[in-house]
Amino acid sequence: MIYKFNPILKTLVWGTENWVLSGVKGSETVVAEGPDKGKTLNEIYGGEFPLLIKFIDAKQDLSIQVHPDDALAQKRHGCKGKTEMWYIIGASEGAHLLAGLKESITPDDYVRLVSEGRIVDVLADHKVAPGDVFFLPAGRIHAICGGCYLAEIQETSDITYRIFDYNRPGLDGKPRELHTALAKDAIDYKVYPSYKVDYTPKANAENVVVRDSHFTTSVYDLTQPFEIDLRPLKAIDGNFLIVICLEGECRMDSVSLREGEAALVMGGDTLKIEPTSSTLKLLTSHL
Repeated sequence: MIYKFNPILKTLVWGTENWVLSGVKGSETVVAEGPDKGKTLNEIYGGEFPLLIKFIDAKQDLSIQVHPDDALAQKRHGCKGKTEMWYIIGASEGAHLLAGLKESITPDDYVRLVSEGRIVDVLADHKVAPGDVFFLPAGRIHAICGGCYLAEIQETSDITYRIFDYNRPGLDGKPRELHTALAKDAIDYKVYPSYKVDYTPKANAENVVVRDSHFTTSVYDLTQPFEIDLRPLKAIDGNFLIVICLEGECRMDSVSLREGEAALVMGGDTLKIEPTSSTLKLLTSHL
């Protein structure tokens, strides 16, 4: 069965988030059409759906932030942590983002740098272009910056520790809350050689870009019909496949999918994707 859901558009101080597949309590997407129209994603799944899919359009820089891992989030908040990934769909001239540390710091250095407004000085700055992929395990400091349009795949969690927000007010005119102390114990202070996923996309083929305990994600650039074997998913907890359209249009059985939409595939042995545009770019993700 293939399901499409009504998206939830959220307007924020820096731009918009379009939640196209969400089981987050209070922000659950509902089935848009068919016999199950009106049912929530969690009702269809039979419990809390493990992944959250968003399209993020950053007109201004997002706050510098970090997310706790599952163990810390469960201990503090009774919920999952947040490991995520980004696929850059569009980028204006000079667009960039922050992800990871470029120099080693201690927790005490972190507190001092935040108090001095200089935490940005130790973060790795990445120029971005369409097709770039970044994997962000929980604990990695990051910020999407203005001019980035991207798809985000993450655990079903809305826990964010805001570290620095450029001293700007929220939509209500009041300063947004910071979580400097909470973030201190959540940060991964290691410096890594690279923070961008290195891959060479092949046309009309599956390109796996993230393989993690939380989700596996692949990129497809299709110019001809393509068939995905769903049988291996039957051995995986959840037995589902998410299809996210980044560019173009396609049909999957009787369901159409266009840029900025996502669909949930549950059950079946194969998924046949037929492009109905000259180019088609998709992401798929599963547990």
